[in-house]
Amino acid sequence: MSQSTTETSTRTRRGVTDLFSAGGRLTAIPRKAARREQLLAHLTETLFAADRAYTEPEVNDLLLTVHEDCAALRRYLVIAGHLTRTRDGSGYRRATTTL
Repeated sequence: MSQSTTETSTRTRRGVTDLFSAGGRLTAIPRKAARREQLLAHLTETLFAADRAYTEPEVNDLLLTVHEDCAALRRYLVIAGHLTRTRDGSGYRRATTTL
């Protein structure tokens, strides 16, 4: 991982810690787009492996570890381009990023 990527990752983690309770649960999904984007980047980094395909139930189970509205989080992750979804909606992957 490059120094720039590491710095961005550290900044993102630090920027979202206040969104989580002491128990590690997300207290609310941010309404502001920029804040929500920080959260989505953090969730992508921490919950999803870059080289693995996930079924919808697997994605839901991972997202349920942080918030009860897994459908909203899943939708936000796909819309923002953090996760890609197969045409039939049965499979998900962490999107590849180019620097």
